[in-house]
Amino acid sequence: MSKLPAALAAVPFPVIGSPLFIISTPKLVIAQCIAGVVGSMPALNARPASQLDEWLAEITEALAAHNKAHPDRPAAPFAINQIVHKSNDRLEHDMGMCVKYKVPIIITSLGAREEINQAAHSYGGVVLHDIINNKFAHKAIEKGADGLVAVAAGAGGHAGVKSPFALVQEIRQWFDGPLALSGSIASGSAILAALAMGADFAYIGSAFIATDEARAAEEYKQCIVDSDSDDIIYSNLFTGVHGNYLAPSVRRAGMDPDNLPESDPSKMDFGGDKSKAWKDIWGSGQGIGAINKVQSTADLVSQFKREFAEAKARLAHY
Repeated sequence: MSKLPAALAAVPFPVIGSPLFIISTPKLVIAQCIAGVVGSMPALNARPASQLDEWLAEITEALAAHNKAHPDRPAAPFAINQIVHKSNDRLEHDMGMCVKYKVPIIITSLGAREEINQAAHSYGGVVLHDIINNKFAHKAIEKGADGLVAVAAGAGGHAGVKSPFALVQEIRQWFDGPLALSGSIASGSAILAALAMGADFAYIGSAFIATDEARAAEEYKQCIVDSDSDDIIYSNLFTGVHGNYLAPSVRRAGMDPDNLPESDPSKMDFGGDKSKAWKDIWGSGQGIGAINKVQSTADLVSQFKREFAEAKARLAHY
């Protein structure tokens, strides 16, 4: 296991809830952190931009109140995701809000920029950058990121195609810092497997969509429950970047999931007001076969912890 910076070392259970576009709001983030896992949300979920100030105040105040009332079980730190792509014209404003509230963890996506890392480091924040291959991992660390989120095959939303075994072992040959692994993780046994491979954290998104606190349509949550890996398609049509989506939602939108055209990557769309993704086209990872009901975030994390302990017990004789 890596030597972790203080913010990450304070996480009670080795899970980071991935930032879910549209779906993650303070309600889910706070519930995740109180349950003992890192809660996160994209800065762009706050609309208009001025709402981010209100939301960061809400999260920091709620977690501080919890920690004061429950010093024996403090909440995990929270994270804000920044899309570091040139199409994000809010980046400077949103990062300024993160500095104002001293957000403990910044997760950067779709580009690595030194000035964003420096802004987080100015107040002691930790930066994790998500990557889909070893080449991008090197670039992220060279530009000052503290750690990595390895987005392997099967992850929900924008995902890579590398096996988690290949990706983690290549990164661990040269990098001993914080590493989270994303890709089809939706159970306690899968969390343990991620740690066994060399990751410090499991990075979980789709399982949290099917929670009471998630800002997702009830049809979306039920589709997660009813579907499995056979219902996931991989396409770049909706944002210009390849990602995994629920085929039933594509059919509902009047398209054939088995015959989708390729998109022009130069016309990326990461959630503008006119975007159909991810309002009508639902992102999801391949691990959803393990999700069989909609429940509270607290109950889901408790389930993860129970399954994690059971998996460790099964391996105790080796």
